[in-house]
Amino acid sequence: MLAVGNKVNYPCHGPCLISSITERTVGDRSMKFYQLLVLNEGGLKLFIPVEKLRTVGLRPLLNKAEIPKLLDQLKRRSTASADRKQRVRDNLKLISSGCAFDLAEIVESLNGLLETSSLSFGERSTLDRAKRLLVCEISEVMEETKEEAEAQVDLALVRKN
Repeated sequence: MLAVGNKVNYPCHGPCLISSITERTVGDRSMKFYQLLVLNEGGLKLFIPVEKLRTVGLRPLLNKAEIPKLLDQLKRRSTASADRKQRVRDNLKLISSGCAFDLAEIVESLNGLLETSSLSFGERSTLDRAKRLLVCEISEVMEETKEEAEAQVDLALVRKN
């Protein structure tokens, strides 16, 4: 069981702080909830049933030792599907997983694609969202500003020809 004060990652929202564990009545049943404060969205609060913890994809943040591996993944060239519809489906699956390494895959592949062609509005939004979630997690783990974390991500994305 997680404790108040733990930082966790919630898929599609990013790093969150467990601000409390509350009990609420839903229908005729009393249930416990984790109250999460989303750290990158100006105070958004989420309530996650304790019993659904595993199924919603809540996970601890990465540890500091994993950040260099994450940044290395951004340096590798990957290939996105040539079919835009397939890319959208693939990226939706990856972003929903909540895994930082999946977010890095989205950022790297769409950033690489951006160098050779333009992205649709939806793909550009997906790239921006995945990068924002990735930067927020790196910032929280490394205890640095979002600007410093974004600079690390941008540096990792620089292509050396």
